[in-house]
Amino acid sequence: MTDGLNRRSFLTASAAAGLSPLAIGAMPRKPAGAGSPVIVASGNGFRYLDEAMEKLRQGTDPLDAAIELVAHVEADPNDRSVGYGGIPNEDGVVELDSAVMHGPTHGAGAVASIRDIMHPAAVARLVMQRTKHVLLVGEGAKRFALAHGFKEENLLTDEAREVWLRNKERQGTYWVPAPDDKVAAHIKQEADNLTTGTIHCSALDTHGDLGCVTTTSGWGMKIPGRVGDSPILGAGLYLDNAVGSCGSTGLGEINLLNCSCYLIIDEMRRGKHVKDALVASLKHIAEVTSRNPRYRGEDGKPNYGVTFYAVSKDGQYAGANMVGGARMAVHDGKEAKMVDCVPIFE
Repeated sequence: MTDGLNRRSFLTASAAAGLSPLAIGAMPRKPAGAGSPVIVASGNGFRYLDEAMEKLRQGTDPLDAAIELVAHVEADPNDRSVGYGGIPNEDGVVELDSAVMHGPTHGAGAVASIRDIMHPAAVARLVMQRTKHVLLVGEGAKRFALAHGFKEENLLTDEAREVWLRNKERQGTYWVPAPDDKVAAHIKQEADNLTTGTIHCSALDTHGDLGCVTTTSGWGMKIPGRVGDSPILGAGLYLDNAVGSCGSTGLGEINLLNCSCYLIIDEMRRGKHVKDALVASLKHIAEVTSRNPRYRGEDGKPNYGVTFYAVSKDGQYAGANMVGGARMAVHDGKEAKMVDCVPIFE
């Protein structure tokens, strides 16, 4: 199936039948509590906020609700930055990274450079539950997923392959590009502006418990085996059930250099409001990375994008980014909405 709607329908129907990978490792439901649930996510999660919020109200574990939200994007062939349909590495292979954290147990699991498995976030949950490890990579991660019933699938869609091929042909090698009039305009545009992106989701349930997930296909045309921040605890996501939860999208190398999400949660632990913790951490990241010419423009400002999304234990939320223009998806228990992130640089 290559149509996004068909894949979403399949995801919903198979989950109801107990056949979906999302059912593998799902946690027991519990009666709803008295607290107000909140979900924050990167913008590509907006369409699925209402569904995820309803699951929280029904007693679904916050990590399960977050994983089910991002699973829609993992299965969407039209999102080039996550899962099926993601832009492949320079060899034409889609490699995925994901990590999860579970507040009540302070548990975590992650997979990196996993191939042919559509839902790496659900596999990461199983790493947390069914191993004494935290991170599995490459072929080992794939074998682990297959052992637990995940299906091997080709994640390279025809359109993503066309983007990869055109980009490869433009590198001045022996590959000869097709005439411009034979290539769709959106393929040319995507090849010229390769997608870099991710989806993050943090959920606070009615008991005040947290769960979070970050999942991605990583940097388009990356060197095979490249791992960004998404599967690295403290970099692409972090939570402390007594404090809050945070995740990121953007240039993963920046977060690897700064343990950015841990830094944000630590600022919140020290008493800063969510927004103030994000701003303080971004300013620190901008200052330290400015020492490296790779990460600053001619004007001295950061030449990369990175965005953070966070929710506190008491339900306060905020988003912030290095350069203006980003928005975050939020469900505050009353409605789903898009909220502007606070920029450090315009």
